[in-house]
Amino acid sequence: MKGKFWKIFLGVWLSIVIIVGFSFPMVISPQVWYEFPIIPGLENKARIIFFHVPTAWIAVLAFLMAMVNGIKYLRKNDLEYDIRSSSAAGLGLIFCILATVTGAIWAKFNWGAYWNWDPRQTSIFVLMLIYGAYFALRSAIEIDEKRASLSAVYAIIAFVTVPFLVFIMPRMMTGLHPGSASDESTGPVVDFSMDTTMYIVFLASLFGFTLLYLWMYELRVRLGKIELYYESIRSHE
Repeated sequence: MKGKFWKIFLGVWLSIVIIVGFSFPMVISPQVWYEFPIIPGLENKARIIFFHVPTAWIAVLAFLMAMVNGIKYLRKNDLEYDIRSSSAAGLGLIFCILATVTGAIWAKFNWGAYWNWDPRQTSIFVLMLIYGAYFALRSAIEIDEKRASLSAVYAIIAFVTVPFLVFIMPRMMTGLHPGSASDESTGPVVDFSMDTTMYIVFLASLFGFTLLYLWMYELRVRLGKIELYYESIRSHE
């Protein structure tokens, strides 16, 4: 019953966030609580913040969890941590792709093309290649313990690149994306240029997407444990 309640709660929560994010009008001077102010340079396209930023946040969180569980595996040599690390990395890659897709949609309407090789787009593309290589490495190794050890080391090294590619490089280089070196602001989220209503919706979206990720993560870990159990049975037959 408890699990069913959280599923219903999560579904309702995200549904409300999506409806509110798309339906609340954006006006120059909000007069009521259910109106969003127009952010200069973004206008109505600012709604992407409610979905694009949370997916990018989840990708970073997932890659962090992959690294942490990789460290735990190297310390304890328990395959459960390998399952947790690879599960987090896989979901991180999915959310990284979602962040790229939502960002590309926004770029089409704001910059005229889905892909412009902006530093932000380039850095997230490199990040996808790094974690895509992680799964290429795993698929090339058949021995569980060897695969887990090499994957753990790779997950640790790979995460070292995440802060640089996500937070540092795009802000050091001139680009089109808000927060780049050519933009005086750091973006509407970081420089608090959103009003109270927008921030509430943004934080609600961030909370909802985080719960969604944690639910997906636990499901993937449970599936990984089942797969490991049946592999152990087949190996003893």
